[in-house]
Amino acid sequence: MNQLFRRKQYSESEHSSGLLRVLGVWDIVFFGIAAIIGAGSFSSLGEAVFRGGPGVIILYVICGFACGFTALCYAEFASRIPQAGSAYTYAYASFGELIAWIIGWALIMEYSFGNIYVAFSWSDYFTSFMERIGVHIPDYLTCSYTEAKKAFLGGSENKELLNAWNSAPLIGNLKFIVDVITWLCYVGVKESKNFNNIFVLLKLFIILLVIAVGVAYLNTDNWFPASADTGVPSFMPNGFTGVMSAVSGVFFAYIGFDALSVLSEETKNPQKNLPRGMIISLVLCTVIYILLTLVLTGMVDYRKFDGIGDPLAFIFAGSNANVPWMEFVVSFAAIIAITTVLLVFQMGQPRIWYAMSRDGLMPKKFMTIHPKHKTPSYATIVTGLVVGVPILFTDKSFILDFTSIGTIFAFVLVCGGVLLLPAKEKLKGRFHMPYINARFIFPVTFLGGLFFFYWWQPEFFHNLTDWHDPAEGEFRISIIVYILINLVLCVLAFVRNLSLIPLIGLSSCLYLLTGMTHNNWFWFLLWFAIGMIIYFSYGFKNSKLNNDLNGDLN
Repeated sequence: MNQLFRRKQYSESEHSSGLLRVLGVWDIVFFGIAAIIGAGSFSSLGEAVFRGGPGVIILYVICGFACGFTALCYAEFASRIPQAGSAYTYAYASFGELIAWIIGWALIMEYSFGNIYVAFSWSDYFTSFMERIGVHIPDYLTCSYTEAKKAFLGGSENKELLNAWNSAPLIGNLKFIVDVITWLCYVGVKESKNFNNIFVLLKLFIILLVIAVGVAYLNTDNWFPASADTGVPSFMPNGFTGVMSAVSGVFFAYIGFDALSVLSEETKNPQKNLPRGMIISLVLCTVIYILLTLVLTGMVDYRKFDGIGDPLAFIFAGSNANVPWMEFVVSFAAIIAITTVLLVFQMGQPRIWYAMSRDGLMPKKFMTIHPKHKTPSYATIVTGLVVGVPILFTDKSFILDFTSIGTIFAFVLVCGGVLLLPAKEKLKGRFHMPYINARFIFPVTFLGGLFFFYWWQPEFFHNLTDWHDPAEGEFRISIIVYILINLVLCVLAFVRNLSLIPLIGLSSCLYLLTGMTHNNWFWFLLWFAIGMIIYFSYGFKNSKLNNDLNGDLN
């Protein structure tokens, strides 16, 4: 059993060969903006607004808060272990091999399926742009089979999805609907910081233009639509449960934040520059998302965003603000903007494969770099085969949920891992997470917050044990589990004098998991079951640590 939790000791002198340290702090910031401000703002924002209404802005604040504390935890790890591998590498040092494998497997899921959603988003804006210049692409070629079927059966108001279902050609008894853009998931993008920085500036300009122009078309009544239950105007028309149901759409915006930590081996002075770049990019992106949400929900009724994959162009369409030139500009710019997300995601995934292969947990073939193109050709092909085929029959909502739950889980383990790290000597020029004793602060903060929410939403707590409610039953169960876990954390904080910052990050990320349904958890656990089979059939016996241990014994 102890072998499953054997930890890897990292030294600062240990690093991979062939990776040049060329990135400064502002390069990290720009890569962060490239990853965070992409499909999240240009696409998944529409899904989030539809689920949560104007009140989804609260969820962006919660996610930004959670990611802020998580960023400090990532920064602490990055200052100690300046190597590629992200949360996988950090988990290997703090929790041991089995947990590291689980995190690595989750990150493979995050980057692979995240890229698929980015491809969906790119497709939405590409087809939107083509429509603007007079080139019509049949609706059934611009979405997946599952998306169109769900829209048809669910009575959606999205005309494009309904038309895709009704007009698609038949093959046997199955309507054949295919997204022609999914091939983007398998294509690598040359890693160029100059290319990235230029297009990030363009992306920021477009977003600021959307905000500036959109302000003139705000209708504040849209911020308080009629509640779905009572008919009374409300900032949260679907209740707080509705807001939390949007957690996948909101949190997806932040998954690129994890990709920054894989750049450790290519960052100049990573103990200093990487933490700064991560935190700066996170703060900037959170502010941008809050402003964008206010503009979108103020310009258009939140119910119109059902199935909308190009929300920033949609708000300027003829049926809404009717600003054709903005609709055209946003559609064109989004194609370029979302491509930068593909670049960062393609940078992240190969390095996870690389780190796991270097440790012996994956075949050495995954370390192969194409001699001419300098791309991880083998890993890209395998990833395409594993996740590309099923994607023809899934939809954006599933991808959002599947990707987000894995990322939040990784964040939970990163925050928990910091609590297990030993104290270190403070050295000048390096990031050091401030130690704040949580013995009294955390229990008082959590219990005080619990009483505040009880005062704010008494009806929710009165019905907390009613798990049969079809709308809120699952969320209530999740909240009860969340409360119990935090009560345990309160006791541990008091007994062991835990550090406050990672403890708040851990609690915040656990809260985000309460928005996940049983369906999310089912597919998440199924993915891990497959991963465990691979680990015990290959990784455990081929682990470099295992081989080193056997060598010492012999």
